[in-house]
Amino acid sequence: MLVDLHTHSTASDGTDSPAGLVVAAVEAGLQALAITDHDTTAGWARAGEQAEMSGVLLVPGAEVSCRVRGVTVHLLSYLHDPDEPVLSQTLAASRDIRLSRARTMAELLGRDFPITWEDVLAQAAQGATVGRPHVADALVAAGVVADRDEAFAGLLADGSPYVVHHGAPHPVVAVQRVRAAGGVPVIAHALAAARGKVVGEEVLEEMVAAGLAGVEVDHRDHTEADRAWLRGFARSHDLVMTGSSDYHGTGKQNRLAENSTTPDHLHRLLAQGSGTRPFGELGALA
Repeated sequence: MLVDLHTHSTASDGTDSPAGLVVAAVEAGLQALAITDHDTTAGWARAGEQAEMSGVLLVPGAEVSCRVRGVTVHLLSYLHDPDEPVLSQTLAASRDIRLSRARTMAELLGRDFPITWEDVLAQAAQGATVGRPHVADALVAAGVVADRDEAFAGLLADGSPYVVHHGAPHPVVAVQRVRAAGGVPVIAHALAAARGKVVGEEVLEEMVAAGLAGVEVDHRDHTEADRAWLRGFARSHDLVMTGSSDYHGTGKQNRLAENSTTPDHLHRLLAQGSGTRPFGELGALA
């Protein structure tokens, strides 16, 4: 059974529509997936409708932007109540900050390269959470870089003079807010050092104490040593372990189902969520 619990649609920075994401998942042989757009639940309804028509299980979620001691942390929130006010306001604030940050970076880049804020907006679907990936797409469209990967390795890498960091909740606070909204918090690609600085074990322990439910173990940006350490950490704290693609469509090389979550860990995750229900039938996973 193939289960992918980390994917993105045009509701944030993916290139597949929410419904198209589900169609692509079926074509990739997935029996279950999660939609986890950045700081938004806007894609849930259309993806859910398609999942029910397609006979797959869809776990509604979001990827919550966090920051601690200058390090960006991404927290996957599954099955939370999309109308719970505190978490909803947290996600809305992050979307506003992402928009302001992207505009500032576009203006900085525009001093040296042929891109404008309008070029960035042209890369985002209507209603999408605009962010750094759309700036990367504008650079690609302008011929400055070949693809998103090149943009993120250079002009948009942490430490670049064109990159502006944004305020975001502490990951411990985010874990608490996800739990209060009936959600299941799982830290994404916690040891992906190739992306930039990562948090240490102390922060992970603090997140566990606050209610962290799981860790994303199998991810393309984790080495075998990273995966082994995370498995040990998860076992020692009785945490859910997930495997995911972090799929963004044509925007990145990540492919659906390139990593998978085992059915027993999927069921453990589903059992903890109380804010909303998945789309589709659980019986298909028995």
